[in-house]
Amino acid sequence: MNATNEPTVLLVHGGFVDGSGWRGVYDRLRAQGHRVAVVQNPTLSLEGDVAATKQLLDRIDGPAILVGHSYGGIVITETGSDDRVAGLVYIAAFAADKGESVNTLIADPAPGDPVPPILPPTDGFLFLDRDKFHDSFAGDLPADEAAFMADSQVPWGVDALAGTVTEPGWRGTPTWYLVAADDRMIPPHAQRDMAARAGATVREVPGSHSVYVSQPQAVADLIHEAVQSLAAN
Repeated sequence: MNATNEPTVLLVHGGFVDGSGWRGVYDRLRAQGHRVAVVQNPTLSLEGDVAATKQLLDRIDGPAILVGHSYGGIVITETGSDDRVAGLVYIAAFAADKGESVNTLIADPAPGDPVPPILPPTDGFLFLDRDKFHDSFAGDLPADEAAFMADSQVPWGVDALAGTVTEPGWRGTPTWYLVAADDRMIPPHAQRDMAARAGATVREVPGSHSVYVSQPQAVADLIHEAVQSLAAN
């Protein structure tokens, strides 16, 4: 890839899914002329997922902007202190602080918050309850699409949930956050709180936890806004 002042967009997926869910966002960003790559992080451990993200950083010239969905927010937070990272975009994602992990961030839900239907671990891996997947993870997607996502779940390693952030990349790095107002995995109020703590530019849209699939244009628009802002500086 050729060096340019405009950062390359790296899309980082979360737990239970793979990078193919970014296709709608990818297509829209490419149509806008952006350079885009999708990180296929294995979601076995935070360390391994950061390494997978840095593999793509090594393959591009110039700066990058990291976009993380859900657990992918932990990955981009930990990777974001890399000098090659020009900005961070969180899509209904965990914007953790130093010493925090998915486990610590979901440990004490507020009264009335939905509880993600995560099944007990089996051999060190987690799955969502298939029968509750549609309502909890993909409430604004057609039933058949949600069923496919439920039946193609990627096992999520318990070590990934326990991985703690050592230095949050959003400190000193321009940051954006898209809140999914109908999320039943990460409560919207928790998203707003994390976005405020990170000093992010915040946008909010109606949408489930799968907002990156159901509303790819809104997601692409925020990423485009972030890229244009960084390229202008």
